[in-house]
Amino acid sequence: MNLDVLSNRLGVEIEPQLLELAMTHRSYAYEHGNKPNNERLEFLGDSVLGFVVTAHIHDLLTSLPEGELTKVKNAVVSARALAGIATQIGLGQFLLLGKGEEQTGGREKQNLLADAFEAVLGAAYVSKGLDAAKALVERFVFPLLKDPDALRANADPKTTLQELAQAQNGSISFETTHQGPDHDRDFFSAAIFNENVIGKGSGKSKKSAETEAAIDALNSTKLTSRKIL
Repeated sequence: MNLDVLSNRLGVEIEPQLLELAMTHRSYAYEHGNKPNNERLEFLGDSVLGFVVTAHIHDLLTSLPEGELTKVKNAVVSARALAGIATQIGLGQFLLLGKGEEQTGGREKQNLLADAFEAVLGAAYVSKGLDAAKALVERFVFPLLKDPDALRANADPKTTLQELAQAQNGSISFETTHQGPDHDRDFFSAAIFNENVIGKGSGKSKKSAETEAAIDALNSTKLTSRKIL
């Protein structure tokens, strides 16, 4: 793992030990004598991210009431958005994963990528303080706020999809299955309208899988002109 390459991509100086810790998934840590993993840094990074984003949109979107600001914030800090950022940076190639996660495509899993980005924020905060973590948020997260209306529309995709279906005298249902052991399940969901599958999604919880299926349906060509099928 070439931390210099990752550090250059981030554009922020982070102590190498902390950056490596931010890339250490619990599966790898368990297989290597229960060494420390990135979960504590992720916890810290999540709080830093929430604070920096909340302060920014409060000052930026002055005409929006609290409820709409919450929608924007939730969309920006969602696992889907953060995983997209992590993919942009290429965090997946630097993750330290256990054999099981490696074999099941852990480097591309949305939740692992999102957690890793939050862990990087936590590492930046511990290493160089709030300014360093804020610089990362400004560089990689703030660009998502260029279209706040689109963000709000995607903040609650299941409700948006259901409203579209009701406007056409129909409704949306979700068929969700899962696989894997209780402590590490993967969920797979299909959004269904009039017995037709119009979107599919997956995630580490039933809620996240259904949310991804709704987003897939909203982005589908089957929703041309805001009509379902």
